[in-house]
Amino acid sequence: MDTKPRRSFIHNNHVTGLIFIGPWLIGFFGFIIIPMFISLYLSFTNYNLISPPEWVGMKNLVRMFTADELFSKSIVVTFQYVFLSVPARLIFALAVAMLLSQKRWFSSFYRIIYYIPSILGGSVAVAIVWRMIFGSRGPLSAVFKILTGSSYSLIGDPNLALLSIVLLSMWQFGSSMLIFLAGIKNIPTHYYEAAVIDGAGSIRKFFHITLPLLSPVILFNLIMQTIAAFKMFTQAYIVTAGGPMNNTLVYSLYLFKRAFLFSEMGYASAMAWILLVIISIITAIFFKTSNRWVFYEGGK
Repeated sequence: MDTKPRRSFIHNNHVTGLIFIGPWLIGFFGFIIIPMFISLYLSFTNYNLISPPEWVGMKNLVRMFTADELFSKSIVVTFQYVFLSVPARLIFALAVAMLLSQKRWFSSFYRIIYYIPSILGGSVAVAIVWRMIFGSRGPLSAVFKILTGSSYSLIGDPNLALLSIVLLSMWQFGSSMLIFLAGIKNIPTHYYEAAVIDGAGSIRKFFHITLPLLSPVILFNLIMQTIAAFKMFTQAYIVTAGGPMNNTLVYSLYLFKRAFLFSEMGYASAMAWILLVIISIITAIFFKTSNRWVFYEGGK
């Protein structure tokens, strides 16, 4: 006698759940899954947004790896940016998180202040301000002119222009800092108390307690920040526009130029899938090697 009402109740719950999750499913399939399959098809075509796509097979990939010098240049620049920005950003975020984990006056206020750049850092307005600061007419150039008698622009230096974007990335350390801070707060205090009894100092406690127990959080931040670094676009587009001499032409910026400046949407789609493969391989390497340096409490 209770079977029918129970089935009806379960059925109603399923319908209610589908109604609530429906908008997300529509967005997920409409803006992610379906465009991905369309992009996969376009990657094997010659498509200029005006005429119908023309199937060319593997020609886009062959051209990419054999005839496009800017493609290899963008790969090198992107890896340089990732190798410079991600470690610097994580180290700086961890250092600030260690400071803010201590019980001090106004520590909550400082957490908010340090997090604000992560909210604003990816905006066009901040990138424009950054370009003005490091440009030939910016304050840094004015100070350099006072000291040396000649003006200098960091974003105009072919050898150091990428550094300006790396510094902007370091300035956006707030999100990683909060995640590190949450991880530090979850470390049991009795480990530190036992270390003090054994005579361990601050450095030994950091390297033998904090870092091992924080390693899962480090892995998470490392993966997320690496993925974000590979996809970086706004900063390079606004601050340097890929120059000088294409020394800041990161992969996403070059992909954008191929798609919307040269109307090579098929070629750009192939580039997008290559980027997905690169990110997937690096993420897999992180996970595969994590068992050697990531410590999970209660595990091996």
